[in-house]
Formats: sequence, C-alpha cells, structure tokens
Amino acid sequence: MVTDSGTGLPLVDHHVHGVLTAELDRPGIEALLTESNWPAPPGTTAFDSQLGFAIRRWCAPLLELDPLGPAEDYVRRRLELGSTEVSRRLLAAAGVGTWLVDTGYQSDAVTAPAELAALSGAPARQVARLESIAERLAGSGGDAARFAGDLTAAVHQSAATVSGFKSIAAYRGGLSFAPQRPRRTEVAAAAGRWLRQLDAGQPARLEDQVLIRHGIWAALDTGLPLQLHTGYGDADSRLHRADPALLHDFLLASQHAGAPVMLLHCYPYHRQAGALAALFPHVYMDVGEALNHVGARSAAVLAEALELTPFHKMLYSSDAFGLAELHYLGATGFRRDLAKLTGELVADGAWSPSDAARVSRLIGAGNAARVYRLGDR
Repeated sequence: MVTDSGTGLPLVDHHVHGVLTAELDRPGIEALLTESNWPAPPGTTAFDSQLGFAIRRWCAPLLELDPLGPAEDYVRRRLELGSTEVSRRLLAAAGVGTWLVDTGYQSDAVTAPAELAALSGAPARQVARLESIAERLAGSGGDAARFAGDLTAAVHQSAATVSGFKSIAAYRGGLSFAPQRPRRTEVAAAAGRWLRQLDAGQPARLEDQVLIRHGIWAALDTGLPLQLHTGYGDADSRLHRADPALLHDFLLASQHAGAPVMLLHCYPYHRQAGALAALFPHVYMDVGEALNHVGARSAAVLAEALELTPFHKMLYSSDAFGLAELHYLGATGFRRDLAKLTGELVADGAWSPSDAARVSRLIGAGNAARVYRLGDR
C-alpha cells in the first residue's frame, strides 16, 4: 500500500548546489557521477555504478529515451539537447518546492540561486559557507587583532540575507575540534599566523581549527541553522574524521546557543547521526547525497536512518551538484523510497495511513519550513 507520501509529496531540498552552466562531454558527465577526484580506470566507466544505473533507468525517459539504454545513447542525447534544456527538464520534473543552495563550492562554474530558481520554477535561497566568508575577509587584508570582530560582523551581516550557514570543518581537520568558543586572544594569534601565510603567497584556504571554531560560534550566535558536513565526501576529506559522533562534546556545548545544528549526509554514519538527533533537541539530520550514490539500495539506507531519528528531526536534501540528474534523482527517489517504507509500515499495521502521511509531510518539507523559518523570509 502506498500512502499519499508518494509522487506528490512536497519537498524542501535543504542542502543543494547549482548546476554547471558549461556544456559537458562524456568525461565531464562521468566526473560528476562519483565523489572521486580521479576518472575511472582505463577501459571502465563511472556509469557502472548504482548512480550510473539510476540515471539510465529514471532520467532517460525525460530525454525521450528508453529506460536502461546504453550509456553512450544517453550521453549523445544529452549533448543533442544541450545542458540548459536538460537542466530545465530535470529540475522542473524534480518538483522541489524550495531549494536552499550552498554557494561556497565552485560558485563561478554553477548557477547562482536566482538562476537555479529560473531553471526550475521554484524559489531558491542561499546557505552561506563560513570558510568562504573567512577566506574572502582574509583576502581583503586586515589586522589580526581585529579579525575576530571583523569575521563576526561579516557573518552577522550575511545573516540578514541567507537562510543558514554551513561549515566544512570535516574537510579542514575533522570533526573532533575543541567544543568550546575560542577566546579572542586565541583568534588573534591564529589570524596572525594565517595572514602571514597569505602575505607569503600561500593559498587562502582556511584550515586553522581556532578560526573555524570562531566562525561556527559566530554563526550559532545569529540563531540561523548551522549545517555541518559529515560522513561521505570527496578525497579531500578523511572519512574517519567525518563521523558525526565526534561532535558529541560540541553538541553538549552548543545546545543552549539558540541555533539548530543540521548534520548533513551522514552516510555511512547515519545511525550515529540519528542517535545524536534523538539525544539533543537542537540536532537534525539527513541522508543527503548517499541516496543517489547507493541507487537501488537507497530505501534500505533511509530505513536505517529512520530507526532512531525522531520524525520531527529528519529533513530531505539531495546535495546535488553540477548535474541536474542528481537534483531530479534525489527528489523523485526520496519520494519513492519514503512511500515504499511508510506503505510497508501501514501494511504491517504498525502505522496508520494518517500517521504515514503526516510523518512524510514533516520529513519532506514541514521540518525544513519550521527550522529555516521559510515563512518568515
């Protein structure tokens, strides 16, 4: 039995990126089918993956192709239509009600929120990346003694126009950072070291844990949701340092700060994330990009995430980047999986149909609308 949590379920994608504006050849498409920084070995293809199969199965009909046709036919048809037309079709078909767009990654190569909104026909709002704010500030010069105040001011200024903040601390040393707010003297000393490195010609890549923590606490002070990457990511991250369980002491320290903490992606640590969401009133989670990458196994991953996570604490996100196929698969696959799981629970007599419909609406859009105060902005 499938409840009304099926194809018409409203969705807020609370963490997503834009689509690439350039035309993509086959290597360009395949590079976006994996989190690896390297192409598939010679003689193989990234289409030989759960995600590659899902694109051939579910996206092909939207390009007027038969499901599960050869990958070369899919690539050829995509090139015939052009990236803009493919993006329009897939983004519109995703049926997402609101996009919350992280603009901190390859922003020059992908659509800005307004462009994503125009292509999809749905509103898009910005999520600001804290490390990017700090890197822009450092790149414009400044004084180490004033850096703490300047970064706090820049974060609070951003808070007037964005729906939330994100930190990639998991990529910049891991999630086992010291939990407490750093002292101003610590920030000044760290800023001095970083600014001297920039003066010496080093790239403006923020990796100092003190400065990252200062940005995180400045974001918490705004009261807006703070997103933290956890779990699976590209080779720039170390998976064992991205386990959300490492955040336990930070979550203890931040529970009275007045801002929600959103654990993004989480796989393969989605059960740990669910436990944290069950323990801490300000913690929320999703399974994000994992559902696309595990393909036909996505319903099993979603079921595991729902074992312990309170239903008012889970949200939908795709973490789609670059390919509109990922935006489409994330939304339609999530609806399909959630309908399957809730339908099985109803069929088993564990849930009522009205329970299934209500919980599906919470997870799909209701929780995001509440936490991000979408009706207020």
